[in-house]
Amino acid sequence: MMNDNEQYVFKAGTTAQEPYDTVITPENVGWQWCSLRIAALDSGQSIEIDTGEDELLVLPLSTGAYVDIDGERYDLDGRESVFTSKTDYLYIPRHRHVQLTAKAGGRIALPATKATADFPVRYCPASEAYSAPRGAAQASRQVTNYALGNAVQTSHLLVCEVLTPGGNWSSYPPHKHDENNENERQLEEIYYFEIRPAGENGEHEGFGLQEIYSSRGHSISVATEVRSGDTVAVPYGYHGPSAAAPFYDMYYLNVMGGPAEDSTWLMTDDPAHAWQREAWKQQELDSRLPFYPFDEEN
Repeated sequence: MMNDNEQYVFKAGTTAQEPYDTVITPENVGWQWCSLRIAALDSGQSIEIDTGEDELLVLPLSTGAYVDIDGERYDLDGRESVFTSKTDYLYIPRHRHVQLTAKAGGRIALPATKATADFPVRYCPASEAYSAPRGAAQASRQVTNYALGNAVQTSHLLVCEVLTPGGNWSSYPPHKHDENNENERQLEEIYYFEIRPAGENGEHEGFGLQEIYSSRGHSISVATEVRSGDTVAVPYGYHGPSAAAPFYDMYYLNVMGGPAEDSTWLMTDDPAHAWQREAWKQQELDSRLPFYPFDEEN
């Protein structure tokens, strides 16, 4: 059976351009808005970034960083791992030149979208990243918003990350955001995955599964295994589940952007599965959550 994996699934390392081990652009996906670069840096290593027509976040994944812009230095504490804590981060508008220096060897994400308005550079403490539970039972996961439904003002960029315990289904029920109306916003979306190894010494490499399928007027079929460093682009259609294999906790970073000017995330569930949200009210959250503290009472 034919599918669209070749166009929308980017396996770890296949888009690498030194010093980035992941480079997702509108050109290599074939869309208009979203991009993602992930820099793998040694301790003290610096890179230069020109934002051009894009706005972006400097979002540490496994180190801290110094960020120099227009003669001012911003100090990001960062974090040890995406599974251990949320992080402080920086919003940078278009038309800026940036020097980014890693405090220690590690990885830093640069999620971005094309911008049509200008906002100030903004340091965001970790307290501004809002983390909360979503779902219940086998659909339990933890969502942390960095530029989505919080105080961070952007032109078109929406960013969150999701942590899913091994064996659970995330990005579920399957949902879409490929129209602009009162119930949805048209948003391209990038999923970047990391899977936590299992075993006492992390000797067992894990995996997950990701699906995208057709919505009205949009034909697409993606069904793929995902491992650490893999990226999946969602141009349209219903997407989900993002399923974590048993014993392997899953992380994914979501980058979204589209033509609407209100920087709002609105989506529509697949009607065949939307009933499950009501069923969650009768179920308990997975006891393995949170990975790190929620910002609301569970």
